[in-house]
Amino acid sequence: MNFIDRVAPALKQGLTLNPPFQLPEDLKKARRIPPNDAPRSPQVRIADRQIPGADGQSMELRVYEPADKEGGVLPALLWLHGGGYVLGDPRVDDGICQNFVEAAGCIVFSPDYRLAPEHPFPAGIEDCYAALVWVAGNAAELGIDVQRIAIGGPSAGGGLTAALALLARDRGGPSICFQMPLYPMMDDRNVTPSSHEITHPAVWNRANNLAAWKMYLGEHANGEISPYAAPSRAQSLAGLPPTYTCVGQLDPFRDETLEYVARLAQDGVDVEFQLYPGGYHAFEHSVPDAEISKRTKDGYLNALTRAFRGQSGNSEGE
Repeated sequence: MNFIDRVAPALKQGLTLNPPFQLPEDLKKARRIPPNDAPRSPQVRIADRQIPGADGQSMELRVYEPADKEGGVLPALLWLHGGGYVLGDPRVDDGICQNFVEAAGCIVFSPDYRLAPEHPFPAGIEDCYAALVWVAGNAAELGIDVQRIAIGGPSAGGGLTAALALLARDRGGPSICFQMPLYPMMDDRNVTPSSHEITHPAVWNRANNLAAWKMYLGEHANGEISPYAAPSRAQSLAGLPPTYTCVGQLDPFRDETLEYVARLAQDGVDVEFQLYPGGYHAFEHSVPDAEISKRTKDGYLNALTRAFRGQSGNSEGE
């Protein structure tokens, strides 16, 4: 059965929406494609501010908070956008970040971390760590509960999420109550069956993944690869925060996600996971009105809400 035949019927229309591109040749063209403008929610206020990045440069931090926020403290989500470590900025996720605010009653912070190949590893992950330290260090001013800081992101943002959890653990950094690396890009080796299986040009595929990893790793590509670049290389996942993740069955990251979930469980980390048959990479954003897409988004919105309520697993009656 070929790739198209395996795609869920409700998701097939999404394969025609985005023109195929090939990295690294089409990187500049892909960067010029404007993000789809998400409707602004009257319940959410969005503002940009400047904070120090990892190397002292100024870094934009996009902040989403309840429009009717009054006294008291709220939980916080540090959200790391996707884009293969080479594309994107916080605005691409305006829609889902507003959804997080509305569903979980939290404040979302999304840093405009530096991208490869201009800024290869470790620039991006160090910017994300700087944002985490800044958010935790300014909790009182920001009106957030420092005991309820979660991290999350999709694709490369999921890889950065998993790497940030490791970095904060190993550096004794700010406490993270929950992590949500969604269909994470986290294994530079590209040796899994799903990495070889997904080659169709209409979706994130093996060829683009290989090229993106080469750009992200830069001069490190031929040496020993740090787990803070490729979290699948971490020796131990013990001590990481409770985790939620999901992936489509037709995603090149399917098998590295499955392996990560199994290793988390084996290392004593509470983990919840969903595998979506017929789903390709980031399908819930390509065809947002499909039932499977709504179920996928509800899955991680509800997981974050439960985590902030101190419930790391499923609750009866949900």
